[in-house]
Parts: sequence; C-alpha cells; structure tokens
Amino acid sequence: MDTHECKSTVLIIFGATGDLTHRKLMPALYFLEKEKKISDDFQIIAIGRRNKTSESYIEEIVDSIKSNVSERLNHEILEKLAKRIQYHRQTFADDLGYQKLHNDIEAIHTCCNILYYLAVAPEYFDVIIEKLERYNMTQKEGAWRRVVIEKPFGRDLTTAEALNSRISSIFEEKDIYRIDHYLGKEMLQNMLVLRFANAFLEPIWNHQHIDNVQISSCETLGVETRGAYYESSGILRDMVQNHMLQLVMLTAMEPPKSFSEKHIRDEKLKVLESLTENMEKIETACGQYDSGTMDKKAVASYRQEDKVAGNSNVATFAAMKFILNNERWKDVPFYVRTGKRLEQKVTEVVIEFKHLPQMKNFENSEHIKPNTLVIKIHPEEGIEFKFNTKKPRTINDVVPVNMNFCQNCETGVSSPEAYERLLHDALRGDATLFTRWDEVKQSWILIDAILAKWGKKTLHFPNYKAGTWGPETAHELLGKDGRRWWVE
Repeated sequence: MDTHECKSTVLIIFGATGDLTHRKLMPALYFLEKEKKISDDFQIIAIGRRNKTSESYIEEIVDSIKSNVSERLNHEILEKLAKRIQYHRQTFADDLGYQKLHNDIEAIHTCCNILYYLAVAPEYFDVIIEKLERYNMTQKEGAWRRVVIEKPFGRDLTTAEALNSRISSIFEEKDIYRIDHYLGKEMLQNMLVLRFANAFLEPIWNHQHIDNVQISSCETLGVETRGAYYESSGILRDMVQNHMLQLVMLTAMEPPKSFSEKHIRDEKLKVLESLTENMEKIETACGQYDSGTMDKKAVASYRQEDKVAGNSNVATFAAMKFILNNERWKDVPFYVRTGKRLEQKVTEVVIEFKHLPQMKNFENSEHIKPNTLVIKIHPEEGIEFKFNTKKPRTINDVVPVNMNFCQNCETGVSSPEAYERLLHDALRGDATLFTRWDEVKQSWILIDAILAKWGKKTLHFPNYKAGTWGPETAHELLGKDGRRWWVE
C-alpha cells in the first residue's frame, strides 16, 4: 500500500446524482463513517449535471441512505457524513467546471490525496480523464491520485485496449482501480481462507478428488429499465467477462506465495491464461427469455422489454464448460451458468467430489450421492458440506447429511456491503480486490472468442420461459457428460 506525506483526502464522485451513488456509494460511506474508517479531514465532492444546490443534494443523499440502509440509522453519524459533502454542478466536458474544481481542491488543502470515482457511463471515461489531466489534477508531489473505474471496461478487446492506453498514459497502473463489486462480497473473500487455511481441503483440491465444479449466478429479474444497455452488452459482457470469470479464478487459482495483492493477482491471471490456452475445448449454450410466470405474475419476454428490438438476438442466458490447461485441474470440467428471469435468485459455487470405488458395497449404492462442498455467495452467505453416513437401525444403508454454516442467518449479523470494502481498500491503496489490466485483457480474449462462436450460430430465440432454469441446451451441456446442475 502507498504511503505519502499528505494526510487530507478528497473523494470526488463523477455521476453523483446517479443510481449507483445513491444506492451503493453513499450508504457505503455512511458505514465507513460509522466504523471510523475515514479520517476527520476527509471530504467528498459530488459532481453531477443536474441543477441542485449542495443543501438540496445533501437532503437527497440523506433520504437515499435512509432508504438503502436496512439497520437503524445513527443520526449523529449521518449528520457528520453530510457535513463532509459539497455538490458541484457541471457537465463532464465543462472546462470552467474543472477549473473551479481545481481551485476548490486547493482551497480544501494545498496538499491532499484524491480518489476520483467515475460512476458514469463508459462513454464519459475518456473525456473526464482528459480534462483532469488538462487542469493538472492527475499528479501532485507528495500526494497520491487514484481513479476508480466501473465496469464495463470496454466492450471487446479492441475498445478495452484503447481505453486502457488512454488511462494508463495519465495514471500509473498502481493507481487505476478497475472495480468489480463481486470481489467485495464477503464470501468471495472467504473462499481464499476456506481453501488455504484448512489442512483437509487443499490436498484434495485437484483432479484426483474433484469430479467437477459448478458455478451458478441466477437472477429472477429481467432487464427492467436497462434494455438499451443490455442490447449493447448481453449476458457475456454484463456478467461473464467480469463476475463469473472472477469466481472461476478464485476457485481454480494456485496457492499464492503470499496474500499480497501482487501474488494473488498473479495466480488469478494464470487461471485465465490456462483457459485461453484451451479455448478450442470450450463448449457453450446461450438463451433468451420468453414471457412466462414469476411469483404467480405474468412477465414479458426480453423482446417485449422497453428499448429492446422486437427481433433482438441478444442473449440473456449463458452456460459454458471450461477445461483448464494445467496439472491441478486436468480434465475437470468447470460448468458456469448465469442468466435472467430464472426460477430462483442464487449465486453458488458447488464442488462435486468423485465417487469412491467402495461405494458399491453398500445396500443402496446406486442412490448414494457424491460429497459436495457448496460455497453460498448470495442471497444466503455460507458454506455447506454434504457427506454420507449410516442410517440408524440399518446394517449399511447410507444417507446424506449436511453440515451447514450460514454467515448471515443470525439476527443482527450482516456482512459488509461490497462497496464498503472496495471503497475503503481504494482509499488505503490496497488493490487486491480490483482487476489488473493483464487480467482484463485475458478475459476479453476469452469473451471475444465465445462471441465469435455465437456469431456463427443460427440462434432461435427466445428459447426458455421466464421462471424456468434456462434453455434445454444448458442441461444438455452437462447431460451428455452424465451430470446435472446441482442448483435447481
């Protein structure tokens, strides 16, 4: 982590009137204030295009925090946070606005650290970065300047490389924080501890003992108001390039030399490189939801959603089979699945262990289920281990037993929001849970290859009903291997 002379820190949020700021960033800052993780001289400059005063903006932020924080609010903490905020009205290309911003920063403190948070649409990244450089706000002797960039980072390898070239010409790689909020989720961080802090797991975390790995992130919602965005992204860009590949990397990575950000990110990168080396073995299925029933209510098909083309062939579901090109995971399939308008909202990683030869000696051997380790990420957070034991009052009749740890089931116990952890890490200079450029580059190589493969197919959409578990081709992906999805 960086150490600098300046003690004062300013968080500058571009897109301060947007949904992300209201629902995620400001509630996260409230909890950081409550937990005393920000210093007394910490300031927030909120930049938006809407005509507001600082007073009216702060009133809206207070209302948003009240709406988006589930626990009882501490009004003293809320008032303390509100006093840190000032609002600037300007467009993202407004030269006079950047000059005023520069002057206001100097007025706060002649030497202050700055975290720029770009909570804006991707088309504004470049113009904001260019203006910050023009008005001498990207470097300061004795202080740090960092920038947080929300996904998507490009829409393919070409656009990602162009964006990265522009940003890295102004900010050093160590100061660029490409955010994927999945990495801030408590159970994703717990995956490293689960694997590397338990002596009974690491020795069997390989192809000799594991039959397959299944990673599912299923949503019940449709695209809602995001039709225009989804038409240009689809499920691969929206979920797989970032969130789902992060889950694959954390599950498959080798033990790092240390838990430093460099060593963890190095091992994650090796997983992506292994996947791209085996791209010819990738098998996929895709889908788009039709009309159907959710919670006993009729819902529209994707093509009937607002700002979606009536003949759209954009995928809202993806399933794939990966084979890693390394010794640890030799011939172990990683099945990955994500989609919208599915039957249940759930994100889980299921590790299925191999059947043992001696199982055939038991009375009901044909019905004995394999051992599974389930890492529950959302909405329930926890770990479930399923093992087999003898049924009481029988000779050798076997029944499955669950050992279940639920992290967020107890009343009064709640995990930190992802943005709370990630904002705090960015402020203190810990980039472990952010994506490095070489990682982003490898992920786009993979996604571009899958998109190219889909482009050669004749897609018959829609091909699954809303409220189901997706298209039949996703079941066939496992069925032809003699397996099935566990999360159903």
